[in-house]
Amino acid sequence: MVEHTDVFEEDIFQEWHKLIKLYEFAIDEVYTKLKILTEELKVFYNEVPVEHIKTRVKEPRSIIRKLTRLGVEPTPENAMIHLNDIAGIRIVCSYTSDIYKIFEMLKEQNDLKLIKYKDYVESPKEGGYQSLHMIVTIPVFLSDGPVDVKVEIQIRTIAMDFWASLEHKLKYKNYDKAPKHIKDELLECAHIINDLDSRMLRIKYEIDNYHGEDE
Repeated sequence: MVEHTDVFEEDIFQEWHKLIKLYEFAIDEVYTKLKILTEELKVFYNEVPVEHIKTRVKEPRSIIRKLTRLGVEPTPENAMIHLNDIAGIRIVCSYTSDIYKIFEMLKEQNDLKLIKYKDYVESPKEGGYQSLHMIVTIPVFLSDGPVDVKVEIQIRTIAMDFWASLEHKLKYKNYDKAPKHIKDELLECAHIINDLDSRMLRIKYEIDNYHGEDE
């Protein structure tokens, strides 16, 4: 005999499983779009602005914890309404100019709707973090019709990704209790990263405009 509680838990599991699948489908849609755009740039224009792409979908436990912190009932329906970062794509570019190239190309896609964006490249966060963030919706076409699903897209350079990845790891090692000079040093590293990006972009422009004059 099947207990009613077991049936109830199975129903809840299925609801969350369907939600996660929906966001995985959305990731697939955006990833395919990015693959086509980057291949076009490579084949038609001999440009390779994207170094690599990372994707992730939050697990139900993480979604439930975040909804609870927000004081919202943790249901799949509320997750779709209140959360923007269940599905995430990180695009790692070569140069800062590539960030805005990809940003503009994505904005031109008719089936992508830009909800909002924050430019932490032009205006870094107080701690030094840099990246361009987009929240978009993309239609996922299911058997009973399309569903608009939100996806968070982060676009940054290799250097920005290096800094952000290590800074994220360090925050799990008593970062809040760290003395001020450590936080100041991390900020200084972010400034160095920014200067490095600017110098590499300047070198790129010089090489692109070099016409082979004799020394």
